Amino acid sequence: MKIELKEVAEKLKAANNIIVTAHINPDGDAIGSSLALTQILKSMNKQVRVFIDDVLPPNFAILPQIKIIESSNETDEKEILADLLVVLDTQTDRIGNVLKLVKAPILNIDHHITNEGNNVDWLYLNANAAATCEIIFELSKLLPVTLTEEIAHCLYTGLATDTGFFNYANTKPNTLRAAAALIEAGVKPNVIAEEMERKSLSDFTGLVETLKTVQFFYDGKVAGLFVNEAIAHLVDSTEGFIDLVRVIDGVEVAFLLTCKAENFCRVSMRSRTVDVSAIARSLGGGGHIRAAGCTIKAPFDEAKKIIIEAIGKALNG
Repeated sequence: MKIELKEVAEKLKAANNIIVTAHINPDGDAIGSSLALTQILKSMNKQVRVFIDDVLPPNFAILPQIKIIESSNETDEKEILADLLVVLDTQTDRIGNVLKLVKAPILNIDHHITNEGNNVDWLYLNANAAATCEIIFELSKLLPVTLTEEIAHCLYTGLATDTGFFNYANTKPNTLRAAAALIEAGVKPNVIAEEMERKSLSDFTGLVETLKTVQFFYDGKVAGLFVNEAIAHLVDSTEGFIDLVRVIDGVEVAFLLTCKAENFCRVSMRSRTVDVSAIARSLGGGGHIRAAGCTIKAPFDEAKKIIIEAIGKALNG
């Protein structure tokens, strides 16, 4: 059932024992919104635990209280007790093992237009929000909380990373107003930007090797980068790789195909003109019109053919 933001606030006020989670392969918005909401709820004297069932990219170690994030893959608990499970920045099919362990009503808060609210009790979806962190910022105004510097730091990180530091088309007036309020709360944008740009030597080496794989398709309208198994062993994070080909003149769709395991590949897409969320949805994923992704359970070379063909169909529309 779809609900309004005021109803989200009431659901959170009514619950006492809350689990917060977000999607696997977490980005700045998933991690930032999870940490911010957890700190907001704790300030309201709620019992809160936060789970993300995947490795956290090292750049986000700067986020306040990041060490409170748990993984349900590493617990011996057969059931995690709660009276509310809050799923952020995704549908429930991308939150991992925590879905099996938490037997509680599900409140889903998201900004991805492809989220259909399947298997949840309540869905708050605002596809006009640049990031889930923007939604949590607006939600905080409806709750009896003070926007601390630590909360603001988490929210700003998600807001900045999901908008390409306010360069993407999803940057709206409300986005910049939220960013200004977070800076007024004590955020230092330069510190966050520098940390997000930082790369380890292995990640930099992986980036160099990945750029060598660039291929163009459909008369140069599509550019692909390929992180095969050999390159995947070099990198902790591929954050930002796709942006280096997205800007090439004539490219309408850029994609990054990453080998995560045998018969398990992840795709990230960016677009100037094509609805990549529709491509991602056709392959079981989702996202935004100009930025989306999916998982392809196939060998790397087969996954490559699948995503190139799917993008070609969308181009030829």
